[in-house]
Amino acid sequence: MVNPTLKQEIMQMEADFCAGLSDPTRIFILYALNEKSLNVTELTNELGIPQPTTSRHLKVLRERGLVYTERQGTVITYHLADQRVIQALDLLRSAMRDKLTQKASIVNELD
Repeated sequence: MVNPTLKQEIMQMEADFCAGLSDPTRIFILYALNEKSLNVTELTNELGIPQPTTSRHLKVLRERGLVYTERQGTVITYHLADQRVIQALDLLRSAMRDKLTQKASIVNELD
């Protein structure tokens, strides 16, 4: 049996990890980094949002271990930390798609 304190700590870690995924911009960043590693300027251009906003989202992702950085001179490049995050997001999309299909079929039955 798992110690209740340890169980609570594990659940808090899971919640913190998921909080990193709770913003559409951060999800977009993860998908962009899945394609290729990018620096802040490249991500800002790809996202079409202000650089401070991009940096703030990257900080959240970095704190939760979803991305990591490499410095080359003055350039900091961001990398996706674990491909399984994209697999999990894809699985969530699949589940949402199935749920939407189910709701659409119920609506069609009402017509």
